Amino acid sequence: MSGSDANRRFVLALAGVLALAAALRVLFPTADPPWNAPVGIVWHDEGAWVHNARNRAIWGAWSLDAWNPMYIAPVFTLLEYLSFAALGVGVWQARLVSVVAGFASVWLLALGVRRLGGWTAGIIAGLLLGTNYVYVMYNRAALMETTMAAFVVAGWYCYVRAQERPWWGVLAGVCALLAFFTKAAAAFFVAAIALDAVLCWILPRTVSTDAARRASIGVLAGLAAGGLVALAVFVGPHWAEYQFYNWQMSVTRKPTYDLRSVMDRVSGFPILHDVLTRSWLVIVVATIGGLASLARWRTLVPPERLLLGWLAIGTLELLVHDVGNERRFVFLIPAAVAVAALVLGGRRALAGPELARLTRAQAAVALPVAAYGFYVMAGAVVRVFRLYEISPNVRLAAGVALAATLLLYAFWPRVASWAATERWSPAAALAVIGLVSAGDVAQFVQWSMGRSYKNVAASRLLADCLPPDTLVHGKLANGLALENRIRPVFVGRNFGNYSDRTARDDVRYILTYVAPRIGYEGPVIADVLEAYPERRVVMTFAVAETSTGHDRAALIDKFGGRQPDGRPGDDMGRACH
Repeated sequence: MSGSDANRRFVLALAGVLALAAALRVLFPTADPPWNAPVGIVWHDEGAWVHNARNRAIWGAWSLDAWNPMYIAPVFTLLEYLSFAALGVGVWQARLVSVVAGFASVWLLALGVRRLGGWTAGIIAGLLLGTNYVYVMYNRAALMETTMAAFVVAGWYCYVRAQERPWWGVLAGVCALLAFFTKAAAAFFVAAIALDAVLCWILPRTVSTDAARRASIGVLAGLAAGGLVALAVFVGPHWAEYQFYNWQMSVTRKPTYDLRSVMDRVSGFPILHDVLTRSWLVIVVATIGGLASLARWRTLVPPERLLLGWLAIGTLELLVHDVGNERRFVFLIPAAVAVAALVLGGRRALAGPELARLTRAQAAVALPVAAYGFYVMAGAVVRVFRLYEISPNVRLAAGVALAATLLLYAFWPRVASWAATERWSPAAALAVIGLVSAGDVAQFVQWSMGRSYKNVAASRLLADCLPPDTLVHGKLANGLALENRIRPVFVGRNFGNYSDRTARDDVRYILTYVAPRIGYEGPVIADVLEAYPERRVVMTFAVAETSTGHDRAALIDKFGGRQPDGRPGDDMGRACH
């Protein structure tokens, strides 16, 4: 096949992949995220994280109260504001940022993988990421994870291009910082790309080319220049707020860092959530391919090395910080897809010939990493037989991993030779990936056939009940604010309007769950409820969060229909009765 024919085939195939990816992201834009078989999306977080953008779009000021997530996610907040300013405030406008970012990440990952592994690998990468059910669903939610992942993918793509044109390295560094200022969890990628840039200078010239070194200079320049701009424009002028939200609220307040807690995270990593199970084939191929790449790490091209750093440092960040929320795993999906695509469609073998040349003693250097890789692969499968039973699944996965590790090293020469020599055709790889993607699309179809619109309907109902500018207490008020003009007053534990939570008589109403239980969104709302013993439920309405399918929220009048001083109340909220 000539070069022009290959390009034409790639363009046509990619166009089809992108059309499918776009459809999965834009259909039913205001439908509730999956709740019958959830993927970890907390729908009421959408309104909370776009709070400052909504303030600016409606009332002309970024900050109107003590909840200001713009200091955690300034890039995300700016993008949400641009969407609101151009299209109005609403659920689909808020989600549009993630839709566009998710679509862009599919496109850029496919283009980047194609440059490394050929057109088959590029199409496999686009198809896997474009249809991955978990990734698609996060691409449909107004949360930071997709936008952060998209900037990480963009940074990696620019790093690929920088191997030929070094100025792309500057863009790679800038994209890494944009990811960080979208969500600080992207610190792993800033570290990974900076370390790889430095490594380009540490490795001898026989391994690290002059082009790679020039690209690394661009990366470091982009990181330095972008960091100085961020420091001068945002971090420095708002240091107190930045430090509070990004350190006290996000780091020291949540996880514990003692040895037992870290070990719990290490053992729970593949067990706690569905995300690795739903992407099991990708995880297996990426894990085996990544482990096999250790045998040739000195000769890996920098972008491929960065993919491994993305997975390794990103996983380490999760193990140290938090694996309790499924959304934290989303940024690993594009990297796992890219590595799997390079294995399936690029090399079309699990390993290179370098692996077969390793002795058992040399391979034993990677034994701890290999054992944990087997544990991750096993844990993602065995958990389905005893869902939500953590300890039995940990023990079973550990046993499987131990057996697999012993067998690997017991039969090392033969296993290594087989992995390095057994190959498959591009058609076979595409057929397997087609089946995997069909399964993901089937999950989307299943969700769409049972989709609901309870949350957006509840938000619109509030628009009929409460006049614009009505102050409403509670995190759920943020979640239900996108289709109306209420003024939510967010309350978190030791942040976000917490200090005066029991003394805000100017905030007449409270929004909270009553099913599955009162205060399901967070226990701090109970403090507010207890401070107003005369409270009265004005109305309840259906929302969609848990798999029970019977979740309900309540609009509560703190003063039981009277004024704070005991006088008869006004008619506010009359339409809710």
